[in-house]
Amino acid sequence: MKPGLQFRLHQQLTLTPQLQQAIRLLQLSQLELEAELRQIAESNPLLEFAEDAEAEAEPPEEGDYDGPDFPSRDEVPAKTSKADEESTVTPSEELAPEWDDDRFHGEAGDYAGAPSRSGSGDEDGFEPQNAAPESLQQHLEWQLNLSQFSPRDHAVATAIIHALDEDGYLRDGVEAVEAALPAELYASAEEIERVRQRVQRFDPTGIASLDLRDCLLCQLSQFSLDTPHRDLAIRVVTDELELLARNDAAKIARRLKAAEEDVAAAAALIRSLDPRPGSALDATPVEYVAPDVYARRENGRWQVSLNPDAQPRLGLNQHYCNLIARARGDDATWMKGQLQEARWLLKSLQSRAETLTKVADVIVRRQSAFLDYGPEAMHPLVLREVAEEVGMHESTISRVTTRKYMHTPRGTFELKHFFSSGVATEDGGSASATAIQAMLRKLITGEDARRPLSDQALAEELHRRGIQVARRTVAKYREALRIPSSSERVRAS
Repeated sequence: MKPGLQFRLHQQLTLTPQLQQAIRLLQLSQLELEAELRQIAESNPLLEFAEDAEAEAEPPEEGDYDGPDFPSRDEVPAKTSKADEESTVTPSEELAPEWDDDRFHGEAGDYAGAPSRSGSGDEDGFEPQNAAPESLQQHLEWQLNLSQFSPRDHAVATAIIHALDEDGYLRDGVEAVEAALPAELYASAEEIERVRQRVQRFDPTGIASLDLRDCLLCQLSQFSLDTPHRDLAIRVVTDELELLARNDAAKIARRLKAAEEDVAAAAALIRSLDPRPGSALDATPVEYVAPDVYARRENGRWQVSLNPDAQPRLGLNQHYCNLIARARGDDATWMKGQLQEARWLLKSLQSRAETLTKVADVIVRRQSAFLDYGPEAMHPLVLREVAEEVGMHESTISRVTTRKYMHTPRGTFELKHFFSSGVATEDGGSASATAIQAMLRKLITGEDARRPLSDQALAEELHRRGIQVARRTVAKYREALRIPSSSERVRAS
């Protein structure tokens, strides 16, 4: 075959760096966005956060400055020629020509994000700081140091404390403690058991137990001898713990030769105990969610607004913008490139906020019945419906609704919460899975405890309400709600 040259025309879609950046910012959560912007601002001197600028800016002397934002730290030399004027880059040439949202500006000294909180009187610049949570081991070691233990017993007790799991149990037994002791400190199993029983009396009572029976017996032994049904409760835990788990009071009464009423009272005393004493001192910090948008009812209509505290206040650094006018050569080229990147970033943040507002507005309009009447009024909603209404792709809606939260009068929900599949109804409509789960919870809550509703009975009740749902679907929804079956509910009653 003879080689030759051929020309072909073809089209190809390519994501520009600016579009890639906008997509990345869109899918980030609030905390991830803050960290991302901090990293970008550290590498681009043309960007700064409002709080950083307010901390660095010195208050001008009276009569020296009357500008709208921050005073310039350097005077820009006057332009003497048209060529110089055309070559001079000012911060307001291309940035934010017609932005409607006044939270987003591109002028030097103005910031994309929440409006300034200065002068509000509510913010003093300090955030509440909680003390570090005390772990279970720290709590027990504090008690150990206040107790009268010999140095040898103190070392054994320390090994026991550090061998406990998150529930406070010594799951691996005394042998694991014996193996964890230093070679020069030999302790027999009997000696370790004696120390373990002393540790069991620490707060919370029942800590360092070998199993559930050991934990409950330790807690029962702490009650005074005249506590009603204490002795019977000890007998039940010792001999009939399995029957107690099945709530078979009649069989327990026959085996222990006690009245069924007394067995029920002893079971109530046992259920008042803590089967997981170590979980009360979980050192896992509580994580709080800050909503990205608010849904409020104003003048009879639901309105959506961005949370100003959740929007990053990022803007252009006026000092460096003014230096561009005097830069020459490679420095001017580099600074102009940084300025352009800063403008792209601010526009991406503005686009992110607008997209989030549009999607949240559509969700609120589609799910206004949920906001008015509760979960039972939730309508079926899928990403495609929202994408068609806002004129975007489904993948974009998925990014917007992931790890973004909305605060409503009924609580704070992830935007994904408002999406659910539909189940057909007799009138040709559909009911959302969330609404059906709410109905199931309501039916089970109001059932007769002695005759709980089976999955088939629940399905038939939903059929009477016009919702066509199979028994296996009811079972799936019930398990998603973490509600036990009817046989387990009747035993627990």
